[in-house]
Amino acid sequence: MNISLPDDMKAFVDEQVRTRGFMSSSEYIRDLIRQQREVAELRAKLVAGVDSGDPQPADEVFARLRARVRTY
Repeated sequence: MNISLPDDMKAFVDEQVRTRGFMSSSEYIRDLIRQQREVAELRAKLVAGVDSGDPQPADEVFARLRARVRTY
């Protein structure tokens, strides 16, 4: 896969590679894609949580979690 970037974006990528310790621009782009994948997965989990049913007060949820932890 080849990606064409305007000069200002290429300079930014080159700077990120140099200052953040990446070995290449490909490694930097792969890292960005991994991060975006994690964001998408988190977003999907948040949507699933919102769609999972009636909301419950957080103090009740945390009380149940504390009770579960104490049983271990």
